[in-house]
Amino acid sequence: MEAEKLAYKIANLGLEKKGKQVVVADLRKLGCVTDFFVIMSGDSDPQIKAISDHIIKQLRDDQIRVYHKEGYQSLRWVLLDYIDVVVHIFRSETREYYGLERLWGDAKMNFVVDEDA
Repeated sequence: MEAEKLAYKIANLGLEKKGKQVVVADLRKLGCVTDFFVIMSGDSDPQIKAISDHIIKQLRDDQIRVYHKEGYQSLRWVLLDYIDVVVHIFRSETREYYGLERLWGDAKMNFVVDEDA
């Protein structure tokens, strides 16, 4: 699957589990090691785990496997690496602290909203 389509598929999978403030950051023009970040927040440890598990399962069903994952122990910041797309699922306060959107401020940021909400 092409990286941009994968990024938006992941964003929508996050929305299915009520992920908040979902952003797709296009890093292709910045010479980064990946093409896209998908950044979202969850309100609790169980929700962050549910979002992460849902993304992994749904993509695995499409024969897309996560290359690397980390953060499952603390569930403050879960990272899912799909090579061309890296997913960051944060607790709100952790997201604010690290400020990836500010750090990568030169990237084109697209906010993804749940059209059914």
